Amino acid sequence: MSPQLSVLDLAPIGRGETASQSLAASVALAQKAEELGYERVWYAEHHNMPQIASSATSVLIAHIGAHTTTIRLGSGGVMLPNHSPLTIAEQFGTLEALYPGRIDLGLGRAPGSDQNTTYALRRDPATSERFPQDVVELQAYLAGESRVPGVDAVPGKGSRVPLYMLGSSLFGARLAAALGLPYAFASHFAPGALLDAIATYRDEFKPSEQLASPYVIAGLNVLAADTREEAQDHLQRIRRARAVGLFGRQRGLDPSSLDDDELDELADQLLEAGAAPHVDEMMTYTALGTPAEVGAYVAEFHRLTAADEIITAHQAPTAAGRLRSLELLAEAVS
Repeated sequence: MSPQLSVLDLAPIGRGETASQSLAASVALAQKAEELGYERVWYAEHHNMPQIASSATSVLIAHIGAHTTTIRLGSGGVMLPNHSPLTIAEQFGTLEALYPGRIDLGLGRAPGSDQNTTYALRRDPATSERFPQDVVELQAYLAGESRVPGVDAVPGKGSRVPLYMLGSSLFGARLAAALGLPYAFASHFAPGALLDAIATYRDEFKPSEQLASPYVIAGLNVLAADTREEAQDHLQRIRRARAVGLFGRQRGLDPSSLDDDELDELADQLLEAGAAPHVDEMMTYTALGTPAEVGAYVAEFHRLTAADEIITAHQAPTAAGRLRSLELLAEAVS
């Protein structure tokens, strides 16, 4: 039996592209995913990352919702320590009012930024310690059972937008299990604890009003192309982009000041100087190649994890490549 497939759109801003072009590509990707029968498309909250355009996650979801009709849309995820529970309840309550029955709210506790960005967000690092309590407070707002006397989320009260717990460690697995929430593991970039986290979640799961039995979503990178060579080329370009994105700043370099040849040279230097193991470890779970190769990998990943759903991050370096990858994956598992 083929697993349910969804899409994690990282809203990448490619070389020479603008944020407007990136967001237009996200609309096209969501429309194609809807056409092909994918379950949902999620967007992740990132800040101060020149290559990612999904920082205002709820705004992006609203825009995509206006250009689609049936596919579920949500956050993968909102970093709750960056916000008050009431604010997120209002934002996602508004989205649910606009697009009834189509909105998901995935939550994470990672800061997703460096110390300067944390300051710019006016975020108190200690709020991460209150994450479990904030999740419960948020859940109560959405259920119309506010834990803060005299305060309701409007819109949001009684909307019961479904919550999903995101994680890359046993902490998120245990919290999702304790609260009876679906659990999405970020194995598309932090694969290390995948199997232990899934096992812990399933072992400790307690049924809730939202969910009667465990529900696991596992992240998977996908680089599907018409030929193996094209897919390998996409992989090399992604490895270079990640090397620069992760380690370029540490050398005090401004990638935006470099031309394409200089960027490639810098990326290759960073990979050779020690970035390669880090980049490749992030890409541990990657379905790469032709439809037949990608289909076989997805089947094996599904066997390994027994995930109820696989959320796919299509990593091709161009919008056209990501659309094609989406099509070829759907073809491979049909």
